[in-house]
Amino acid sequence: MTSEITPFRIDVPQAQLDDLRGRLAATRWPDELPGAGWSYGVPVGYAQQLAEYWRTGFDWRAAEARLNAFPQFTTPIDGQNVHFLHVRSPEPDALPLIITHGWPGSVAEFMKVIGPLTDPAAHGGEPADAFHVVAPSIPGFGFSGPTTEPGWDLNRVARAWAELMRRLGYHRYGAQGGDSGAVISPMLGRADTAHVVGVHVNGALGFPTGDPAEFEGLTEAELARLGQYQDQDRAGYAMIQATRPQTLAFGLHDSPAAQLAWIAEKFKEWTDPARDLPEDAVDVDQLLTDISIYWFTGTAASSARLYKESQSSWGAPAEYSTVPHGVAVFPGDPGVRRIAERGHNVAHWSEFDRGGHFAAMETPELLVEDIRAFFRAVR
Repeated sequence: MTSEITPFRIDVPQAQLDDLRGRLAATRWPDELPGAGWSYGVPVGYAQQLAEYWRTGFDWRAAEARLNAFPQFTTPIDGQNVHFLHVRSPEPDALPLIITHGWPGSVAEFMKVIGPLTDPAAHGGEPADAFHVVAPSIPGFGFSGPTTEPGWDLNRVARAWAELMRRLGYHRYGAQGGDSGAVISPMLGRADTAHVVGVHVNGALGFPTGDPAEFEGLTEAELARLGQYQDQDRAGYAMIQATRPQTLAFGLHDSPAAQLAWIAEKFKEWTDPARDLPEDAVDVDQLLTDISIYWFTGTAASSARLYKESQSSWGAPAEYSTVPHGVAVFPGDPGVRRIAERGHNVAHWSEFDRGGHFAAMETPELLVEDIRAFFRAVR
């Protein structure tokens, strides 16, 4: 198979935009219990309001232009066409950095951090902190999808990233990620230890084993974070995607209102707990850009399959990673240093009192500065 790297440009056909608006206008809305709020899921009124803005107010062409302002490419790796942004810094000594999204994210998450990471001098920073940024779409997600065969689990993605960086000529680089990217990036550190100089994640690093000794001496805040792993209500979406992703996809693939609600609920639950609604925490147009990518690429099924493919490895012990790791914990995320240190060389740890799970969208300035601070010691 060829290893050619091909320039790529997003260009959604107008017929797809027209189809989206028509489907939103024809949505068959469900009933709901009076006064239930968000306790049963997304309220109908909220979904209707957001869907109407998606239909009549959101400008996909403007979002498309913002994405296309970043150089984009595709290349076949391990049988899958992989899409990625590749933004080189004007600083010749910049450190290559591969940044990875998760579900329900996409490369649209990174639109506010790529500029400060690649050109810090233009954003009030120091030129010495510059990165050449590579931001791939996970196979099965967005413009790297759908996948066409089973087996695309988190480890396979990490191995594909090692090949991508090799193919780009980067033999010394860093890795960063949140959500699934916070699992893939440490796996990349293990898979390509000779070339990865450091791994930074926002969220959690590692999983608790359930051994009671792990909980001894933890602070109330740390115990609360670990309690999220036992929160079945919070994990319901993951159980569905890890067991019946194909059944779920019939609704998400056919109804943009369903795709909208499925993703918007996660932004309600995972963004800064101090913010009431998703659009209070993230820019609503950036949120709808992310949702639109799932819709236009038809990747509801293949993105959910990442959970099905990877569930057997959730919490499985891994070889200790000697690569330096940095962790940024934002409100609502379950990061606990003791858990992280069990399997990783943790050299940097930060905890923030604002922001949330989608840090690159919610508090990009905090995330960027933490990435810079960690990598200063390992460049």
